[in-house]
Amino acid sequence: MLLLANIVRTVAAVVVGIIVIAIILVVLGANQSNDIVNWIHDAGAWLAGPFKGLFDLDSAKADVALNWGIAAFVYSLVAGLLLRLFAGGDGYGRFGRSTAA
Repeated sequence: MLLLANIVRTVAAVVVGIIVIAIILVVLGANQSNDIVNWIHDAGAWLAGPFKGLFDLDSAKADVALNWGIAAFVYSLVAGLLLRLFAGGDGYGRFGRSTAA
């Protein structure tokens, strides 16, 4: 189960990292014609796709920052819940039932 928890932690870190980097690149106005910027933006947009249009703000940059930020938060929240499940967050710790009362 700890191997599965480590996989979930790694995947969540990569997903949240891509979204956060994409937010930063959009807010700072990075050059979309650059291949790396374009790839990160497209990956972030795809990962945050279910949250597109959640809030509609006046500024496109603020819209991306808020909606994609919510996506990153939800992904990290779900990963945290899965980690608790896989890494022994059932109240008994990693080593099984406690012998204390």
